[in-house]
Amino acid sequence: MIQELFHIGPISISPFGVLLAAAFIAALSQLRWGLKYLQAGDADDASAILLAGALGGILGAKLYYAALYRDWRLIFDRAGLVWYGGFILGTLAVLWVARRRRLNAWSLADAAAPALALGYSVGRIGCFLVGDDFGMPTSLPWGVKIPFGVPAPTTAGLMRHEYGAEVPLEIPDSELIAVHPTQVYETLTAGAIWLIGVWMLRRGARRGMTAVVVVSLLALERFFVEFLRAKDDRFVGGLTLAQVFSLVVLVIMGLLWMKLRASTDGASPDGEKQRG
Repeated sequence: MIQELFHIGPISISPFGVLLAAAFIAALSQLRWGLKYLQAGDADDASAILLAGALGGILGAKLYYAALYRDWRLIFDRAGLVWYGGFILGTLAVLWVARRRRLNAWSLADAAAPALALGYSVGRIGCFLVGDDFGMPTSLPWGVKIPFGVPAPTTAGLMRHEYGAEVPLEIPDSELIAVHPTQVYETLTAGAIWLIGVWMLRRGARRGMTAVVVVSLLALERFFVEFLRAKDDRFVGGLTLAQVFSLVVLVIMGLLWMKLRASTDGASPDGEKQRG
């Protein structure tokens, strides 16, 4: 794992920061293409939307992290960005900007969903490089030992005492053990979901369907990967909070899917027409 790439004066540049920036650039490029392809907006719209989503997403992710651990000082900590917190507040920020710019909500959602998947895929590479968001112990050949992980190295003691993993007693607490590289699983899965979203756009899927499918697949991905993640927030029947949010998102997407299937004109809920 790589803790630091280089310094700029007193500022430490980590792989996570670099990959986070790369994720925003990739998402912006995809969003610009999607808006142009759907004739739903221009480059200026894409920049405004991504900026709102980035600021809202980072703030939401930090607020969720601080609330989860009941310590508001964590808002100012470098570590700790929770996906669903960012998704919720980022989505609200994007919808606010879209309304101000009079963008069609469904067309924007179709353009933004693949961009979200691509950004998530790239961002998870940064998590892997700094040893964040790793999985539970595994004996699979691609398991990884993380000596400088977040919040700590993947030692037998951490897995036993923090995450309740069943680690053989003969392995001392201080010994590093291999864990699932769940960040890599998510990078590959989200990358595949991005390709599905682009394929649906090119195929001319009905307005709103691309967004519903992509967001549903992302929710499914997060739901299943959580079974392999090293987590200490399994409060709801053995499920993590992220899994509960995933189920809520899937229900909402299912309702939207039925609404879109029943629609005869493909218009957005607010009646706005697609920009051209």
